[in-house]
Amino acid sequence: MRTTHRPTAIWALIGLVLLTINLRAAITGIPPMLGDLRETFGLSGVEVSVLTTLPVLCLGAFASLAPVLARRFGTETAIAAALTLITLGVVVRALPAETALFAGTVLAGAGIAMGNVLTPAVIKRVFPDRVGSLTGLAMMLMAASGAIAAGLAVPLASATGWRIALTAWAVPSLIGVLVWGPLALRGRRAAPERSEAVPAPEEGSLLRSPLAWNVAGFMGMASLMFYVLMSWLPEVMRDQGYSAAESGAMISVMMIIGIPLGFLVPVFAARMRDQRVLVAGVGVAMMVGLLGVLLVPAAGWAWVSILGLATGSAFPLAYTLLSLRSPTPAIAARLSGMAQTGGYLLAGLAPFGFGLLHTTTNGWTLPLSVLLLLVVPEVIFGLFAARPTYIRPTTVQPDRDRQRIQEPAPAAR
Repeated sequence: MRTTHRPTAIWALIGLVLLTINLRAAITGIPPMLGDLRETFGLSGVEVSVLTTLPVLCLGAFASLAPVLARRFGTETAIAAALTLITLGVVVRALPAETALFAGTVLAGAGIAMGNVLTPAVIKRVFPDRVGSLTGLAMMLMAASGAIAAGLAVPLASATGWRIALTAWAVPSLIGVLVWGPLALRGRRAAPERSEAVPAPEEGSLLRSPLAWNVAGFMGMASLMFYVLMSWLPEVMRDQGYSAAESGAMISVMMIIGIPLGFLVPVFAARMRDQRVLVAGVGVAMMVGLLGVLLVPAAGWAWVSILGLATGSAFPLAYTLLSLRSPTPAIAARLSGMAQTGGYLLAGLAPFGFGLLHTTTNGWTLPLSVLLLLVVPEVIFGLFAARPTYIRPTTVQPDRDRQRIQEPAPAAR
């Protein structure tokens, strides 16, 4: 009987790899080509801001669909559907129409949102003893694919045109569909019962848990910082005198720095009982990097590298906390959906607001200063989320002695 589970685990690992490499590239390939898209479609400054904001808003708006679809059709089917949406979205947005550009972005964003939510639940369910290493692998692959997409965007567009450069990222997502499709069919035949990654409604609410809200807040602020910098840092550096190619390379380097951190941070975080020291390190690095860009832009490469350390550590840490603060895969899925819905909706407003501040003030001083101030709530949320406790959902009870929502987590082994 033991051997019957091994092929499933192997295919799940292959599927996990294919899923995670498709959760960034469709987003990070856009910002370096904003100039080409603006020229081709005659986009206004507001439309460009909307285009950079849409993917992150979709990550929040569609995140709550993932647990619902997984509960109804199975986790594997929901993931296959997510990868299908990514493939369709990447293809549609390359069509010669402005509406297709925005519609395709929404489709791809919806698929990425679903994949983001289900990834930690799949890891905790299929590989409960390897949460740190496999979360690290997932983060590393996300960072690598995102960096590759950003770094190759301009060269690919120069060699083949922006449409081919955008459409190229439909290939890995289509391969992912071909792997998760059979897994979905096998799962529906072998397990008609509801997915383990999706909770029953009677299991209680996470909305009454301060710890759940702190995890969500930390993920939201980490996402806000990452997507604002990914969307606008190339434009900031171009206005500081750097070329378009060098500015694009900077954002690529920032994400490349996050590749090893994406693996190392979850591994170390999973071995630590208390992750607050990691949160403090993220906060210091983010403040130093933003102050450097604001005050000494001539040393741009140094500040971009420090920002790479900050963003490359913050999001993997937040993603790991989804599993570390959850006692079961079901709660991990629910916490993931809650954190990413609220977190990404918060983060989604930031690129638009950042661009609007720039347009209003015709400079980068105020936008960067606001971003610097937002490091404070990021650190506060993170310090509370990193305490060694478990989330316990609560149910409404008639008596006043309601169930405790938190309890000390066991010491890390």
